[in-house]
Amino acid sequence: MGGVLDHVSIQCADMAASSAFYDTVLGPLGGQRLMDFGVAMGYGVPPRPDFWIGEQATGNGFRESHISFQAPSREAVREFFAAAVAAGAEVLHEPRVWPEYHETYYGAFVRDPDGNNVEAVCHEPGDG
Repeated sequence: MGGVLDHVSIQCADMAASSAFYDTVLGPLGGQRLMDFGVAMGYGVPPRPDFWIGEQATGNGFRESHISFQAPSREAVREFFAAAVAAGAEVLHEPRVWPEYHETYYGAFVRDPDGNNVEAVCHEPGDG
């Protein structure tokens, strides 16, 4: 048995902008678009998606979500960050160790096109 989560889905105001963003930033982490229904897209590592984006269909206004993607290495965190910045993402926190979480927590935080706080994190000891 793995973790507690099976999958997570967020609503997006602009599917084209959000899908382009996630197509770009999940690549360095080993993720890819696995399903595309037009109004909803599933991302993950084959064989099945565990992260979904969909057209905003409920609720009024914006409520920020925090999404953290697991990176296989610190280099992958840096590649995620570079891809996000190149895609125009707002920088929240550049890649660094966050000892307040634990001694090997290495993460970077950006905003996606909808304003969500998106992170890539590696929990392994340093690789530069």
